[in-house]
Amino acid sequence: MFTPTNFFKSPLVRISEEVKSALSEKRAVVALESTIIAHGMPYPQNLEVALAVEQIVRDAGATPATIAVVGGKICIGLTERELETIAREGAHIWKLNTRDLPYAISRGESGATTVSATIYCAEGASIPIMVTGGIGGVHREVAGSWDISADLTELSLRRVAVFSAGIKSILDIPKTLEYLETLSVPVIAHACDEFPAFYTRKSGVSVKTRLEDAPAIAAFLRAMWEISSTGGAMIATPIPEAAAAAGEMIEAAIATALKECSQKGISGKGVTPFLLERVCTLTKGESLKANIALVKNNAKLGADVAVSLTKNT
Repeated sequence: MFTPTNFFKSPLVRISEEVKSALSEKRAVVALESTIIAHGMPYPQNLEVALAVEQIVRDAGATPATIAVVGGKICIGLTERELETIAREGAHIWKLNTRDLPYAISRGESGATTVSATIYCAEGASIPIMVTGGIGGVHREVAGSWDISADLTELSLRRVAVFSAGIKSILDIPKTLEYLETLSVPVIAHACDEFPAFYTRKSGVSVKTRLEDAPAIAAFLRAMWEISSTGGAMIATPIPEAAAAAGEMIEAAIATALKECSQKGISGKGVTPFLLERVCTLTKGESLKANIALVKNNAKLGADVAVSLTKNT
């Protein structure tokens, strides 16, 4: 396991000069995952979104650190060429959970990091804020598959706060929230009383732990890490109202996609990319538009909180 001490010295890790400079000067840095680029959106929208999200982070006063494995090295902060390669390769490159990192590294391969692998690397680089679209969780037919995302376990172990539009709506949101409670992972709802459902603003699950703005969230994170040596938090912010997809349309598409997934015998890491792609097709691109809007919104909030954290340290 990497520690903050040896992570920076490891020959298996490359940190960009932009990120290295920000970290050394104790400026705000925001970690970004790369699976959303490779497996979450089609080309060229994925590249356009990746570059736009990085710019949103910069405009908010923070430094973006997109994370991936490139040529057998963990890279914290990617070049535009590397982003384009990941975007073009898409499903042809590895989708890396934390457990996959040593295998890919030892073979000199490249891969896109999931939320779990990204926050593992972010903690090693002392980056406390990470942004994604939606986190993984408990799959809807978990009783038959025991398919529970490693995102949840890593979130309970790493001192990283993950900013998302909630749990991907293709998953079982209530069960995922129950599992997060079992893992003692705090869940914060940003300016809403009902847990957001990724493509839509409401899931039907009420949340009592509501915070209104970036300074309040930063104060919460500071308090959490002051009293606990391990573990992160999930900060869920609803998709902007104007960009939210129609709930009935999304649920109908998910039901169809789940049935097709079962009929095709798709399992493991292939499930989420398949479902996202099919939902996009079945909604005639409406889910993709929502996905793009929500990840940009998440990036703005995550960057604002990262900046707030640096102002009070």
